[in-house]
Amino acid sequence: MTRVAIIGAGPSGTAQLRAFASAAAKGAEIPEIVCYEKQDDWGGLWNYTWRTGLDEHGEPVHCSMYRYLWSNGPKECLEFADYTFEEHFGKLIASYPPRAVLADYIKGRVEKSGVRKFCKFNHAAHNVTYSDETGMFSVTVRDLDNGEWNTEEFDYVVVASGHFSIPNVPQFDGMETFNGRVLHAHDFRDAREFIDQDILIIGTSYSAEDIASQCHKYGCKSVTISHRTSPTHFHWPDSFSEVPLLTNVNRKTVTFKDGTSKEVDAIILCTGYLHHFPFMDNSLRLETENRLWPLNLYQGVVWEDNPKVFYIGMQDQFYTFNMFDAQAWYARDVIMGRIQLPSKEEMQKDSAAWRAREETLEDDEQMIWFQGDYTQALIDQTDYPSFDIEGVNKTFMEWEHHKHEDIMGFRNNAYRSLITGNQSPVHHTPWMDAMDDSMESYLQDS
Repeated sequence: MTRVAIIGAGPSGTAQLRAFASAAAKGAEIPEIVCYEKQDDWGGLWNYTWRTGLDEHGEPVHCSMYRYLWSNGPKECLEFADYTFEEHFGKLIASYPPRAVLADYIKGRVEKSGVRKFCKFNHAAHNVTYSDETGMFSVTVRDLDNGEWNTEEFDYVVVASGHFSIPNVPQFDGMETFNGRVLHAHDFRDAREFIDQDILIIGTSYSAEDIASQCHKYGCKSVTISHRTSPTHFHWPDSFSEVPLLTNVNRKTVTFKDGTSKEVDAIILCTGYLHHFPFMDNSLRLETENRLWPLNLYQGVVWEDNPKVFYIGMQDQFYTFNMFDAQAWYARDVIMGRIQLPSKEEMQKDSAAWRAREETLEDDEQMIWFQGDYTQALIDQTDYPSFDIEGVNKTFMEWEHHKHEDIMGFRNNAYRSLITGNQSPVHHTPWMDAMDDSMESYLQDS
């Protein structure tokens, strides 16, 4: 029987499991599947841990989540087309759930699908090679419970380990002299650590926006945001300032490209993540910047140099869970012979056309429509339930508007589900006043 290895059981890996479960539910004979997950449960980044650095087994900690994280985009834009929030929670809920609520939703779908039997938890993939002679992959994993190593052979490999767990850490002159806390967003866990402190945020990504907001909400004294190219242009509170890139650190004094300086207590590097797959053989390893269209992936999924390898969720993302689904359904249909791939030359030509279009994109709005078109193109080729892509794009437009209108209050808005058509309620407590991020607190009606 055909054997498929899935590496990772986060939102991308569980999407792949759900894709096969969907085919089986419709009477199809699916391959033998083994999903390796190095954590003790599924959920990927949403599987929160207090640990940083190395875990209890000596493996790099995967989690980049922190306490008090709430979704920074509307849940309506990531809702599974085949499993709605209403179905999971039994009622309408507000549009910006905290971490625990989203984790419960992710897990609920795969638990209902009965795919846990395919998963080997506490199993870390360490080496994947391919034999031209046998046409098979050798996947070597470490069983973290007993320390044993094991190698199995597979016909296909799906890499679903994500790309938000290996921090990109730049060097700044004098950083070694800093008399305070220096950390990357990957290791940020609790905003209360920075109460009454002056903090410096390096970067203007989503993590920079959110960690800055979190620290303000939970009582830091001031936030300075240092940008490499341009400021965020949000209407920050009076305790915020935006400055050019950091150039030098001298104990607690930090100096910026415009010559200004100030004293800070902590430096938080929101400088992005690396696509890093050390367990993949060089001939199979994706190497790319974080962008909407990585090259060498046909349809954004199929490794062109060996189309028996698939990468799920490797794009820079506006779309998330539902795009991972579209990718997983596509990979499933290639594996099951429902989709026939063109020649390598034709695959590369198609990828080059998408990349050329990406190069013309000038702002977030155009990027959102690009990714919507891509997700629709995948859905059109499979039996994944179609949903209102244009409506998702327009909801993203509203979200962008609300952020620029009130960066500290945009989570107080509510949107309509693009799957059920029902309007979500406004959350019972304004985000700035909602100090309890538990699922129980969030789901209460008033």
